[in-house]
Amino acid sequence: MAITREDVLHLAKLSNISLSEEQIEPLKKDLDNIVGYISQLDELDTEGVEPTYQCFDMQNVWREDVIEDFEANREDLLNLTVESEDHQIKVPKVL
Repeated sequence: MAITREDVLHLAKLSNISLSEEQIEPLKKDLDNIVGYISQLDELDTEGVEPTYQCFDMQNVWREDVIEDFEANREDLLNLTVESEDHQIKVPKVL
């Protein structure tokens, strides 16, 4: 598949980049080379090869949720703040 000038301009539009006239032709050649390099994979015989989704064995590590009792209570923590209101720490607005 050959990359056309229109393909380059379409990709530039999708990528929200502007290209000068001098940049279009070199980019077209680069994209042609990239697609050509990747298309070499089509020549590989993958008959009987299972798809590989990961290169090594990974598993999610799960742990039980445990509620831990800390030695501080709500009132002690609120007393450490500069300002509190309705049993909550009052902070300046951040927009």
